[in-house]
Amino acid sequence: MIGILALVFAGLAALLHVYIFVLESVRWSHPNTWRIFGIADQRAADTTKSMAYNQGFYNLFLAIGAAVGVGFWVVEGIGEVAGRTLLIFSLGSMLAAAIVLVTSGRRYLRPAVIQGTLPLIGVVLAILA
Repeated sequence: MIGILALVFAGLAALLHVYIFVLESVRWSHPNTWRIFGIADQRAADTTKSMAYNQGFYNLFLAIGAAVGVGFWVVEGIGEVAGRTLLIFSLGSMLAAAIVLVTSGRRYLRPAVIQGTLPLIGVVLAILA
């Protein structure tokens, strides 16, 4: 049961990070997106677009790692150990990124909690499973 919960939270964390990728790398210049990230106006969004584009791909790669870890864990023959290892690494990296975000300033606490809660739960469950 703990293993199934670990996979569910890992999958949700992966989906969240794909969503963040879309916001940062695909929709950054849209007013609704730059408002989510506290960007003041279109000029500021344009100035930070290449940074956001790059950051979005980091989130995508972490999501892919978590998704592949889920796949390895559930597919017989590949192995639970490989899947669990990849999940712990990917989710741990997501969690570490959230912790780093908090060090950027108190105004980033809410986004860090959003970004880090699912990976935290997933990594704890993956370790306990």
